[in-house]
Amino acid sequence: MDDFLTPVSTVRITNKKESEPPQSPVSSQQKSPSTASRKSTPTSPEDALELLKQQPSYDELIACLRFLSKHHSENDIPTIKLPSPISAQLVQVLVSEIVTNHWVLLKEDAGDSKNSGFKLLLYCLSSITGINAILVRLRALIQEYKAESEGPGKLKRPDIHLNLETLLDLLENLLKGDGWIVEAWQTAKASAGSDATTLAVRMRPRVQEILSLFGGGRIVSLAAEAESIVKANKTAKDDDYEIWVADAQQYTTWLGRNIVTWQSSAGATENPKFGSDLFSKGLKMGHGDTLTKHVLSELVLKKGADPARFGMLLSNLPPTEQRKVLFSMLKLFSSKYLDRLGHCDSEDSRPLISAVAGALKSIIGETTSLKNYLVEWLTSSSGAGLGEGVGIRRAVLATVSQSRDDVVAVLEKSLGQFGDQLYIKHSPMLQQEAHAEVLLLSAGYVNRLSPIKLTLMMRTSVWLNAISNRLAAPHQKARLLGMWVGEALSNLVDKGDKRLNFGTEEEFEETATWYKGLTQVSDEIGTMEPLFESPPITLPKKKTTSSKATKAAARPPGQPPQTGFIIEELSDEEGPEEEDLVPYAKPESDEEDSDDDPTLIRRDKPKAPVYIRDLIRYLRDTENYDLQKLALTTAPILIRRKAEYGTEVKEHADELAGLLIGLSDKFDMEDFDDLRLQGMIALVVAQPKIMAPWFAKTFFDGDYSISQRASVLIVLGLTSRELAGFEASTYSAAAAFPSKTLPDRVEKLYLPQSTSLYPTPSSSTLKPLPPNALDGIATSLTESFLAPMAAEAADSATGPNALKLSTFTSMLNNNNNNPGKVRRITKTKPRVRSIPNTTAGVLSTYFFTPLISRFQAALHSSSSSRTRGILFHPYLLSLYLKTLGLITHACGPSTLSLPEMTGELWRLLLSTSVRAQAVGDLQLTGAVLFGFVALLEVNEDRMGEVCREMGREVVEAREWVSGVFAGLRGGDEGGEEERVRMLAAGVLVRLGEAVDKWRLVMVGDMIGF
Repeated sequence: MDDFLTPVSTVRITNKKESEPPQSPVSSQQKSPSTASRKSTPTSPEDALELLKQQPSYDELIACLRFLSKHHSENDIPTIKLPSPISAQLVQVLVSEIVTNHWVLLKEDAGDSKNSGFKLLLYCLSSITGINAILVRLRALIQEYKAESEGPGKLKRPDIHLNLETLLDLLENLLKGDGWIVEAWQTAKASAGSDATTLAVRMRPRVQEILSLFGGGRIVSLAAEAESIVKANKTAKDDDYEIWVADAQQYTTWLGRNIVTWQSSAGATENPKFGSDLFSKGLKMGHGDTLTKHVLSELVLKKGADPARFGMLLSNLPPTEQRKVLFSMLKLFSSKYLDRLGHCDSEDSRPLISAVAGALKSIIGETTSLKNYLVEWLTSSSGAGLGEGVGIRRAVLATVSQSRDDVVAVLEKSLGQFGDQLYIKHSPMLQQEAHAEVLLLSAGYVNRLSPIKLTLMMRTSVWLNAISNRLAAPHQKARLLGMWVGEALSNLVDKGDKRLNFGTEEEFEETATWYKGLTQVSDEIGTMEPLFESPPITLPKKKTTSSKATKAAARPPGQPPQTGFIIEELSDEEGPEEEDLVPYAKPESDEEDSDDDPTLIRRDKPKAPVYIRDLIRYLRDTENYDLQKLALTTAPILIRRKAEYGTEVKEHADELAGLLIGLSDKFDMEDFDDLRLQGMIALVVAQPKIMAPWFAKTFFDGDYSISQRASVLIVLGLTSRELAGFEASTYSAAAAFPSKTLPDRVEKLYLPQSTSLYPTPSSSTLKPLPPNALDGIATSLTESFLAPMAAEAADSATGPNALKLSTFTSMLNNNNNNPGKVRRITKTKPRVRSIPNTTAGVLSTYFFTPLISRFQAALHSSSSSRTRGILFHPYLLSLYLKTLGLITHACGPSTLSLPEMTGELWRLLLSTSVRAQAVGDLQLTGAVLFGFVALLEVNEDRMGEVCREMGREVVEAREWVSGVFAGLRGGDEGGEEERVRMLAAGVLVRLGEAVDKWRLVMVGDMIGF
């Protein structure tokens, strides 16, 4: 048994009192060399280095750190912060040994005093050398962790993740503050010397080191990798472990604060290019909009700020970065200040627009390149603030109009683009509307600056061709824009009977008046005071009278309050209307009141919100389960009830929609997604002209997840069905006031059940929404599309039509004198449902157009790589195409803008980007085919016109669907592939019938195809 215990080493401990004579004291010469050279208080950096290497005690460490923080060099800067061999060794020892062994004690010593060990350590490491040493140590530990984890067996050093956590904590505390860049610059300048000839040469590599360290992304990447290792080795209780240095967005914000501090310092004037270079590197870290927003807010949109500082930062950027930052800045101005102004028709909007124009003028100054970029923004094919309000275009034109040549250039380019045939045919209508606004605004400025210039331009062939091409455009809105622009410019130049007058229809008279009025708009450069305060949000006034006072006021005058009980004798005879009275059910026992302990019974249950502001307050309180549950269950009814009474919903719609979209299921509520969707649906139903474009813009521009963007599409799709009358929400009946409803028995007399093949609000209600709500609707529409073809195929397979007789229906006819008479089966075509043009116009203008126009703009935009990656997610893209198909189907065949909708959606389905994504993806292929199903369904009666106007697209669609059908094998009955194959077969049959029937019409257009 003793053989199992093998001694590794033997240590003998001798008593000092026995080994040494007590009378002979130990002299200093008898001490060990290390002990003799060790000093408790160093007098030079070399002594401090030697002390740190010998595992000092905590008191000795504090003394050493205090000495290093106070030992200044000739430049009045601590030696440890200057780049030198001795400082590099000191920092290396502090990071690799001291921090690892003493970090816990140093953290406990962290206090407000500057002489605490924690503050002294951070001060000694607050340099470029210190940050680099920490990053080198992090990289070494990460590589060691990867090497050992990939090898056989367990980790040899299980403390690696602990050391990584310590270093991340050190890095996080070290980088706190907004003066890092300024201090690094001053240190680099002091170490470079005072000689002017060598200063620039020595500063260049040190400046590059600062730029690569803070702007290169190395800090974020290493910190994020180390954080993932630390999280992987933590328990479930510590899942919320996060380091802000590892978050690219938070690090970008920190970098923005440091850039702001640098631009406000004297060093920015001495070397303005340094801040621009750092800003340029920060833009490439993936959160350029966040960086631009923060720097702009601090240097421009803050009281007492100097916009020239931001202009200096912008003017020293590379040309591509200048353009990117300027366009991002314009988008920020629009979204933060000008979008909520709507059409900006009121006089209250002029000061804010003038303030934005003043900010732009202060930033741009006299920089020619920035002025050229503004002209490009106004006239480029994807510019002019697509999807933004007219306010930002007015502000930019007010800035550009300070130079006559610039505003004339804007007018000439806009006019040439406005009349281009390819532009009219292929550009999104939302984009054409924005450029029409720019054309009218610039024409007004040119008319005031140089009337003869505008007169000469309207006598050229460019103007005549523009109006001719617009009037010959296939799209109705394109023709209307041409008419309105022609009348507006003719009113500026021509007089009397020479003025153009196309006679706009009454339906578009209000819009035409607004467009024509843009030529009279003249904005000036104003002060920036209105920008320093956020736009006020008007809240409905609270009622100051209490409920008791209200009841007292409602009592008729002179009538004393009733006290006691009122006894009234009722007759036993029941009238005919009392049959409908249903007695109240016996109340169930309250679980809370049945508790044995009365102290546990809750008596402070929140009441349901009565006003929209209360609903917003409930939704904001994400930590209270009762308020969240009550808000979600009340929101659909409250919003619908308040829709037409007062302005609460209209004033707070965007804020309420933002809260509902971003709400997360923190408490794991039942039917959470359904309630949240119903709240958003109620908002769109209440304000369709405002909220439908808002949701479309949020889908493309908002910073939301895939599931949140999908909920936006589901809301738009289901709302379009409800507005069109295909569905009716149960919340709409609950939100109706009792004075506007009839008893059920009486309502049946006046509103009989419809026998139409199409669902009506009384026969179809929205059930609780499943996660695939749109998929279910799409499936039902697909089945109704394929059913007639399947029936016809089965009918033709049973024999000739002449032999198909029906005796059953004649036998059921009691009024027929000859019961045995037989008659042939005749197929009746279902009645095509027609909805009012007003509803169809709302759906096409405010639902369909913003969705498809913004998608096309995102495809053509050069700065939307992140947006393209999100939009082309397979699930999101398929849901988007299904939403467009449902909106098109909801508009119906009587929509005035159906030709334009058909052309835009058909071309989108055939676009290279969509078809390339659909290759090998059955879900996306089915969504594309469903889009064709919706188009063929609503255009059933006008396929001749479709083949005449889009012959190439029809044949191309037929060829593509034929290839899809041939590439699918099917066979899995009820499976996804079989379903898509059947859908492709149905679309192929319908397209084949149209091509065969209208072949002669398509011959002229198909020459050379």
